[in-house]
Amino acid sequence: MPKHINIITLGCSKNLVDSEYLIGNLKAKGYKVTHESLKPANIIIINTCGFIEDAKDESIETILKYANDKKSGKTDTLIVTGCLSQRYKKELLQEIPEVDAFFGVYDQNNLLKFIDKNHEKFIPQRCITTPSHYAYLKIAEGCDRTCSFCAIPIIKGKYHSKSIKSITEEANELAKKGVKELLVIAQDISYYGIDIKRKKLLGELLEELVKINNIEWIKLHYGYPLNFPDNVIDMMADNEKICRYIDIPLQHINDSILKSMKRGVNKKHNIKLIENLRKKVPEIAVRTTFMVGYPGETKRQFNELLQFVKDTKFDRLGVFKYSAEEDTPAWKLKDDVPDEVKEERMHLIMEEQQKISLELNKNKIEKSFKVIIDRKEGDYMIGRTEFDSPEIDNEVLIKNSCNIIKPGDFLNVVVEDASEFDIYGSIVKC
Repeated sequence: MPKHINIITLGCSKNLVDSEYLIGNLKAKGYKVTHESLKPANIIIINTCGFIEDAKDESIETILKYANDKKSGKTDTLIVTGCLSQRYKKELLQEIPEVDAFFGVYDQNNLLKFIDKNHEKFIPQRCITTPSHYAYLKIAEGCDRTCSFCAIPIIKGKYHSKSIKSITEEANELAKKGVKELLVIAQDISYYGIDIKRKKLLGELLEELVKINNIEWIKLHYGYPLNFPDNVIDMMADNEKICRYIDIPLQHINDSILKSMKRGVNKKHNIKLIENLRKKVPEIAVRTTFMVGYPGETKRQFNELLQFVKDTKFDRLGVFKYSAEEDTPAWKLKDDVPDEVKEERMHLIMEEQQKISLELNKNKIEKSFKVIIDRKEGDYMIGRTEFDSPEIDNEVLIKNSCNIIKPGDFLNVVVEDASEFDIYGSIVKC
């Protein structure tokens, strides 16, 4: 019987893509591979995250859980890969000896050789773990930005764009497997292509992706606010395949904080960017992320951020607390905002966003939207509009009155009611 391998993925969707490639390579070798199964397995591979303190804590807790399983004989081999082991391999070797091997973020070949001594070459074969109608499409690795708080360049190195040809080939393969929605991801999609041709190539890439048959939606994630490509905004306005949705983490709005963060932009720039997006693409949904409790953040500076959130009314918003990361420029700064204050500030922003989200959702009532169905749940079909990404954004709940509807179908839905983070509707025609 082939060995059963179970892969656990922690952290972001970029990590998920890496796990999916591991699954594809292992299955090609004849192994039985599951993703986040609750059943016992011979080999456990944990793909870790090391971005912020909470993510590191979750990774450590997960490793310790499976280390205990190994001690009790529930599993034979425990392997750790990803960002945490890339950054803290030496310390982890000393602290958790139950782990049989640690591998970094670009060490897939050696990981596969550890499992199968006859392994020769990592192949571009991928098994998606998401519902079959959508998949993440990673277009680059690493980051060239110098944000003071971020350890990603330390962990993943310099920015490295994948070629348009290889990305398009991957997207075509996904489409052949039934994928209808591509979620384009990178640490910074704005920078795509600069390391290849010294110019922004995201627009050229999108021109190729929109040609792919069966792909109906393309969503863009993690655009840096500095020098975001204008031609991409124009394409979003003109091409219905490119969803009117953009994820641009702004991190803060106070000029002093932004300067210390080394973001390369100021308040005026960020306001103008949002205004430009909404002017060129009037119905666009803008998702952003903010950080609270950055070193030196005063009550006045936080209130400026809170007021910006109230005034701008972002469609989607996330907040995380600053955590000091070794070897980053901000590591030298005094982490002087107490954790309870960080927690309070985070909740104040999310409470405000909850009000904004309810207001915006209520405005959708009696309007019709194209919705993709993700799953069936009890008496409801659960879907999303083009303005929502999986797991992080709003969902559409539709009374399951039509048995022929299945996940991956697109429907026209009229909104009948709304809450803070969900909308309720019925099918226009079944």
